[in-house]
Amino acid sequence: MLDRGLTVWLTGLSSAGKTTLSDAVFRELSSRGYRVEQLDGDVVRQHLSKELGFSREDREENIRRIGFVAELLTRQGVIVLVSAISPYRSIRDEMRKRIGHFLEVHVDAPLEVCEQRDRKGIYRGARAGELRSVTGIDDPYEVPIAAEVVCQTNLETVEESSTRILRTVEDRFKRVKSSRSCEEEMAV
Repeated sequence: MLDRGLTVWLTGLSSAGKTTLSDAVFRELSSRGYRVEQLDGDVVRQHLSKELGFSREDREENIRRIGFVAELLTRQGVIVLVSAISPYRSIRDEMRKRIGHFLEVHVDAPLEVCEQRDRKGIYRGARAGELRSVTGIDDPYEVPIAAEVVCQTNLETVEESSTRILRTVEDRFKRVKSSRSCEEEMAV
């Protein structure tokens, strides 16, 4: 068991592949014996943030709620996979500082590709004028400046992208374990 966990925050446009990658990483980490949980933006909105709309303030409050739960789980040694658009850089940075053990994954797909994958009809609704404040259409998406992993889901397979995320997660834990071993040796 890990004595501290990690929040892996997958951010990107709607239909970029965040949930698909989160599902793949979840299955693999679980099969390796890690304690892992998923916090999907759509699911959280249905249960913890029903009353919130899509203004900047409401989106930021939704992310704070997700971040609060992720922080609690991370402190308990759980790897938390967050898949949420989280369009604003400042709130993602706030969550990074708050949680501490944080890995940002930019799930990057061009808007045109996301519109082609649009299973929920969000982009079609926005283009038809039926939906407002749609990230990438009439609301901004602020690309991460220093994401630890960038997955170009229009160019990579799910397996290629999820393998890169898994490798980065495991490298993070190896570095932590290695630095603890050095600290223990110095204390002797």
